[in-house]
Amino acid sequence: MKVIFYNAYLFGFEIIFFKSFRITHRLNMNKEIQIFFDKLRERLWFRPLIYCLFSVFIAVIAHFADQATMAELAPEINTESLKDLLDTISASMLVISIFAVASMLSAFSSASSTATPRSFKLIIVDDVSQNALSVFIGAFIFSIVAKIAMFNGLFGRAGHFVLFVITLILFGVVILTFLRWVDRISRLGRLDNTIEKIETASRKAISERLKNPNMQGLPPSNRKNKGKPIYSKDIGYIVWINIGILQNIAEKYNTKIELNCLPGKFMEPNTPIAFMDTESEEDWEEVTEKINQALHIGKNRNFDEDPQFGIIALSEIASRALSPAVNDPGTAIQIIGSFVRLFYQWDTQEAEETIETVTYDRVEVPSLSIKDLFTDAFRPIARDGAGNIEVMLRLQEAFCSLESIDHPDIKKEALSQSKDAYERALQTITFENDLKLLESKSLSERIN
Repeated sequence: MKVIFYNAYLFGFEIIFFKSFRITHRLNMNKEIQIFFDKLRERLWFRPLIYCLFSVFIAVIAHFADQATMAELAPEINTESLKDLLDTISASMLVISIFAVASMLSAFSSASSTATPRSFKLIIVDDVSQNALSVFIGAFIFSIVAKIAMFNGLFGRAGHFVLFVITLILFGVVILTFLRWVDRISRLGRLDNTIEKIETASRKAISERLKNPNMQGLPPSNRKNKGKPIYSKDIGYIVWINIGILQNIAEKYNTKIELNCLPGKFMEPNTPIAFMDTESEEDWEEVTEKINQALHIGKNRNFDEDPQFGIIALSEIASRALSPAVNDPGTAIQIIGSFVRLFYQWDTQEAEETIETVTYDRVEVPSLSIKDLFTDAFRPIARDGAGNIEVMLRLQEAFCSLESIDHPDIKKEALSQSKDAYERALQTITFENDLKLLESKSLSERIN
């Protein structure tokens, strides 16, 4: 019963409202709606607003109980006890809501200062915290609306009984939500929790990209004559790309478009976003405008469609931990473990995935570069932790582990990064025994 009430109130409306957009996303009906909805989820006011509207609805629904055929069978409820219960909810929920907001803001600040500011987006969309705030504010609105309706004679005998039952259920939901939220807020914003959230987001982004390495387009043909360059009209990061629009443009002009960017790449007017092989000159400005519209450029990167961004965020946490002011090599070692898991996932999922279905046969899309991912992941740690023997030993162990993966690009980059890390350590570590130990663990020295 507890689970039924909890899920019905907290997630019932969300399932109806949220899932419709996710289905739209899967059917690729309107990418812009999905992006707009994701932005709304980052707003703290959005979900409480939905719960408030729902609370008003369930507060006035008791009025219809008086019109039921068996309304006279409902037991009579003392209005004073109902009023006292509503007074208790209205008085306490506003205080708890203020406390919840203050606790969430503290967690957001902690995540930005102890981990990386890039983690803010992942922390703010925490479902448990947003649901808790929504329930508290929704319960407050419910109690106010219910009292106003009751004092103005909107409810009869059956209405009072239904309102009393709904209030008791809501009271139980609030207690359960508060207990669950206290457990979550004690971890929200903590460094371990933030690392876990970023790693999960990175794993999801990598998984989605590996399912469609070329985003359902063709891999680059590496032809010498790529066509005329099309330049960006905005300055910022590629957030997402609507391949369907590019396919339509290419079909209209009976040609192919080769993208020169992926989500996460920084673009400016002097860098081509794409190349198009066409002899048409009269509509070139229109073509340039349409291709620019297919690429959404923003000021900040996004975890969902940019696997590289999650790796960079994890690397930033490791670099901060290795700074003299923090001096926390244990966190850097923990991040190295996260990278090993992510690259193992790369090999495992790539081996399991079937051949990608090409939906857009006139758009050539580059794949993610494993070299860039390795550089973003391990170079900052090798640079900032070059003088720490524990970090360097764990780094070499990670390279040895990754080199054992049966993937030529991962093997190559593991060996290259191992060599660079070892050479950095040679220039920083002066204790001879530490150098001998590191040499025995170094992947590059073992192979040589």
